[in-house]
Amino acid sequence: MNLFSDIRTLVLAEITAMMAAGDLPAGLELGAVTVEPPRDASHGDMATNAAMVLAKPAGLPPRAIAEMLAARLTNDPRIAGVEVAGPGFLNLTLVPTIWAGLLKSTLTEGADCGRGTIGAGIKVNVEFVSANPTGPMHVGHVRGAVFGDALARLLAFAGYDVTREYYINDGGAQVDVLARSVFNRYLEAHDLTVDWPEGSYPGDYLIEVGEALKAKVGDIWLNQPEEVWLDEVRNFGTEKMMEMIRQDLASLNVQMDVYSSEKALYGTGQIEAAINTLRDMGLIYEGTLEPPKGKLPEDWEAREQTLFRSTAHGDDVDRPVMKSDGSWTYFAPDIAYHYNKVQRGFDQLIDIFGADHGGYVKRMKAAVAALSGGRVSLDIKLIQLVKLWKNGEPFKMSKRAGTFVTLRDVVEQVGPDVTRFVMLTRKNDAPLDFDFAKVLEQSKDNPVFYVQYANARINSVMRKAVAAGVAVDDASLAAADLAFLNNPYEINLAKKIAEWPRLVEIAARGNEPHRVAFYLYELASDLHGLWNRAKDEPALRFVQDDPATTQVKIALARSTGVVISAGLAILGVTPVEEMR
Repeated sequence: MNLFSDIRTLVLAEITAMMAAGDLPAGLELGAVTVEPPRDASHGDMATNAAMVLAKPAGLPPRAIAEMLAARLTNDPRIAGVEVAGPGFLNLTLVPTIWAGLLKSTLTEGADCGRGTIGAGIKVNVEFVSANPTGPMHVGHVRGAVFGDALARLLAFAGYDVTREYYINDGGAQVDVLARSVFNRYLEAHDLTVDWPEGSYPGDYLIEVGEALKAKVGDIWLNQPEEVWLDEVRNFGTEKMMEMIRQDLASLNVQMDVYSSEKALYGTGQIEAAINTLRDMGLIYEGTLEPPKGKLPEDWEAREQTLFRSTAHGDDVDRPVMKSDGSWTYFAPDIAYHYNKVQRGFDQLIDIFGADHGGYVKRMKAAVAALSGGRVSLDIKLIQLVKLWKNGEPFKMSKRAGTFVTLRDVVEQVGPDVTRFVMLTRKNDAPLDFDFAKVLEQSKDNPVFYVQYANARINSVMRKAVAAGVAVDDASLAAADLAFLNNPYEINLAKKIAEWPRLVEIAARGNEPHRVAFYLYELASDLHGLWNRAKDEPALRFVQDDPATTQVKIALARSTGVVISAGLAILGVTPVEEMR
């Protein structure tokens, strides 16, 4: 039951009737009309901007439109009152029985409560993590992995057809560095001393890989030149690293649907096909770029390159796709990869990149716009850095990785549920401080605990009700006479529950899963507020002497728990039934 959507439908129907009656000009665009919670709860249950957004196109004062619309809305049995506020906002008060219907609907829908249809089966590809296959995942990857997985869950919950995809960057020079580093560990497995050049990967995680390589090939590559073993060691090392990365993701409860390889684009004609498609559009040309703005590098020189005319699709400058030596730039295979996704029939593409990829946004959007003829949208979400703290000090580096804190370090310290929730307590483009002490703290300041504690309290009162002989299964609770729920503090909690389907839609439209975490904290706060007030007002307690009254109040608690569980499922977090 989406109350906000239902009342918006009512508002739109009345506006349409006003146009048909000649009270408003015909053909007004209604897309900007909203129905949302009022900024001040004392102003009613809902507010609409209809009169404000229609005034200019209708050529009428907003207050005049508001008064006409108010008179019509009061005829609906769900509306208890309509107030015209300020220059023309409408504040709506719903009849009290509406909240009983809301709770019944929540209990009946269960885990599907708030599940949306705005996705309408639209095919969305969410590409995230896509870490270089050169070592275990580090803490920077954790936030991107959690964000991407939660976004995919959110979009699926809102009705989209979602594919989670990992792009393996196995076609660049860094994989050759991995191969040489693995070979060093292979030599060490034969008790040989090696040098570690700057830029190599000396982490302990490659020791087992070197030993596995020794077990596979024995000593056949000892004293052999690089050209003999490089290709095979590169493939062997990449495969082992991807096994490790898959295990890292699994420890965070992240599963990919598709793994795509950059290397698979080379030598298959896919890069050439993508570039030729752009060439046929007149978007590839030979030219010389202007010197970079700001301080001019000493080694800069103007030279002719093969360029993509990305400025034709909103970029600031045209971008090279081929170097002067005839080799592809890093951008060329990325163009081909996104063309591959377009050809696979996706309607929307979402890329989740680290904050250092900000310069890639416009060029990538330009490429997708050109290759899809504007049919496919691309949204790129940048993930800001995570700073780790423990006891007020920066968290020490991982010996296993050699240079960074790994995903496993984080998950082993606090568990996957805490890790996931905390990573979503800030918007993706805002830096995040992760304090190992605070995220395990049992206080209101710890959102993970606060939400889980609300769910545990709900389960606690349900157990007490069962002990008192009250039926608390969802069907029995939905059949109770919930109209007896009329205390303002109880209604306030029901109103917050009513916001859930709307929140899902807003979060899904904006690709913003952090909104779910924020909402759950607010919902938990309302539950805890009611709980604490009941200490002084026994009539508010969930378990009463009268079984029928208890059942009504438990229905409210259980409905809150239904929404908390649905929200946590989107975040990929398991609800806690009992706090220890």
